Amino acid sequence: MRYRWLVFALLVAALALVAAGCGGDDGDGGAEGSEDVSGSISLMGIWVDQEQEAIEGVLDGFREAYPNVEVTYIPAGDELVTRLSTAIEGGNPPDLATIAQPGTIADFAERDVIQPLDFASDAASENLSEGVVETGSVDGTLYGILVKAINKSTVWYNVQAFEDAGVEPPETWEDFLAAAETLNASGIPAYSLAGADGWTLTDLFENIYIRSAGVEMYDQLAAHEIPWTDQSVKDALTQMAAIYGDTDNIAGGEAGALQTDNPGSISKVLTDAPDAAMVIEGDFVPTAVETTLEPETGYNVFTFPSIDGSPPSVVAAGDFVAMFKDSPAAQALVTYLTRPEAAEAWASRGIGTPNTNVDEGIYPDELSRTTSTAIGQAEAFRFDLSDLQPSAFGGTVGQGLFKLFQDFLSNPDDVDGIAQQMEDAATEAYGS
Repeated sequence: MRYRWLVFALLVAALALVAAGCGGDDGDGGAEGSEDVSGSISLMGIWVDQEQEAIEGVLDGFREAYPNVEVTYIPAGDELVTRLSTAIEGGNPPDLATIAQPGTIADFAERDVIQPLDFASDAASENLSEGVVETGSVDGTLYGILVKAINKSTVWYNVQAFEDAGVEPPETWEDFLAAAETLNASGIPAYSLAGADGWTLTDLFENIYIRSAGVEMYDQLAAHEIPWTDQSVKDALTQMAAIYGDTDNIAGGEAGALQTDNPGSISKVLTDAPDAAMVIEGDFVPTAVETTLEPETGYNVFTFPSIDGSPPSVVAAGDFVAMFKDSPAAQALVTYLTRPEAAEAWASRGIGTPNTNVDEGIYPDELSRTTSTAIGQAEAFRFDLSDLQPSAFGGTVGQGLFKLFQDFLSNPDDVDGIAQQMEDAATEAYGS
């Protein structure tokens, strides 16, 4: 997967433009469509719940521009990679899919089961920076276009719970752990964890690791140039264990966390009667559930805290549209998703976009603007580490990092053992 390390070098500058935007001049990305294009196509995606409503809103704009194209969205949730692989093996993949893992896109390209997107290269170049285009390219050929960007270095909290405990949003890891103790003493668990969704646990590790080990070590671990048994990994796991081992301070305890999915973990915090004070997850948190709380006054956000003086850091992710069946209708949707009107449909719902022609003023509130612009302001920035792995190790439900971090949540005292299991799984996935 030779393209992968271009991501690290280029994406810092590329996603800096998410917030900067240039607005105004749509160029070839303007509101275009055609009644001449027709057909029925399917789009499989990870988005469910509120995010599914968002993509349906984006697709409504496409349907208006291309009234003779019928688009069916297939929500696959965290099972997307598994369902997509099964469909490919059965010879019946969807026309299009949105894939969160660049490593999976590279795997599919190397297996020749995914179609190049050369037809959309002009639209991509006009609306995305060079680095963003490179993230979806394999050996110089465009196979995936980033349509949605996520800042995963955010912590969302219930304002009333913090006020009742007399706690302020912490800026350092030490203060973060101290605030958690104070919250628990006030009568509410500090943490809501989505242990049923292993990817949320990888996000926590990545935020700790980039701050404790630094970007160079992060790069080396992502490339498997150092083993998962490296002391830097064990140190980060030990810091994770400060949360996992504090079971009385987790909503539902260990067992409850392992039975809670991502929307469920968010619902425990973004409510008038919270079961926990904060949830550690990406900037999509407010769009993942329905809540009666108001932004800033009911719920708010702070940046994942610094560890030992680490600089402002962002672990980011995103979703790429990829094509499995080539047709005029499929090409039309890919191109549409690359253009400003599709990006604005995301942004207007508080969801980040890498499109450089979107004015940040379209975001509906200060929180969504803050979390989106933080991507470009971070001194240390890297793409989600698990998403850069071979999918069997980094992006498949029930195995690899997803499963192993769930095992670690069940037994946070066994740092050496889980590190060795991670290294064994990585070695098998990388084939060496």
